[in-house]
Amino acid sequence: MAFGSFGSGSKSTPMAEINVIPLVDIMLVLLVIFIITAPLLTDAVKIDLPKASSTPNESKADNVQFAINSAGQLYWNGEPIDHDQMLQRFANAAQQEPTPELHLRVDRDARYEVLADVMSEASKAGLAKVGFITDPSGKVLAGPVVPTGGER
Repeated sequence: MAFGSFGSGSKSTPMAEINVIPLVDIMLVLLVIFIITAPLLTDAVKIDLPKASSTPNESKADNVQFAINSAGQLYWNGEPIDHDQMLQRFANAAQQEPTPELHLRVDRDARYEVLADVMSEASKAGLAKVGFITDPSGKVLAGPVVPTGGER
């Protein structure tokens, strides 16, 4: 916007007109840019991507019911075993694919040392998934525990 002239005249009134020529120039330049770039944005490269299924391959791991009674006797799925058999069975179970879960049922009167030894040997063998099966009724385990299925 012009506010006056460079003349030496005494009448210095501002100009009341808007100069739109620079605005039109900018708009034309933007129009040309958009006309050129618009077709470039709609073209896409066709790529044949492989199809993959999203369903996970689940294989249910078995579990081993391991019990310790108050006398320190060890049971593998209801079968009485000794310490050496336990070590061998832990090693065999750790080599299975997938690695089975070890479910421990321990009598409340059992010695902690026996439980700690069993958990330590299971960890050394490679059995990482260990769970404790509890009986809310408070019954004492007197003998072998026969697995019943889906309890945890």
